[in-house]
Order: sequence, then structure tokens, then C-alpha cells
Amino acid sequence: MNEELPTRRVEVTFVGVPAIREVTRASGVSEVEVDGSRLRCLVSGSVQPFLEALHGYEVIGLTSTPAFSNTDERSEPSRGEGLSTDGGGG
Repeated sequence: MNEELPTRRVEVTFVGVPAIREVTRASGVSEVEVDGSRLRCLVSGSVQPFLEALHGYEVIGLTSTPAFSNTDERSEPSRGEGLSTDGGGG
């Protein structure tokens, strides 16, 4: 079987400084970019290590959308397929 792990494009907005070091060290995380209080990255496989890296930081926004491989470029994510929060819950 040649099943690829799912990869997600994730964007997180923090109150204050993003969790750069923690996120960069999390298993499955790559291509970390920071712009002010906003952090963007790719997460492959389980998102649990990524979420654990956010512990202790105040997150006010989070979006997650499918990231496609080169063979899937022709596909577009459907509206509502990604995860989106405004900091509520917990």
C-alpha cells in the first residue's frame, strides 16, 4: 500500500509572540513561517504534536486546510472542509 499521511496547511494567530521554537520542534511540522503574531506551517500526519506545541500560548485564530501533493494540484478543497476557530472553546 502506498498511502500518504494527510498533510494540512495550518495558520495560527497568537496574542503576542508565536510559539516558534515549540512548533518547529513538533513532530510532523515543516515549512514554518512567521509574520508578526501569525504562524503558518505544514503538518503531516497527526496534528496532536502540533497542538501540544501550542500549550501555554494564547491562540486567537486557527485555520487548517488540506495541502495537496503535486498529483492533487487539480483538486480544490471544498468550502467548509478546513477547520476554523476563533479562539472559543477549550
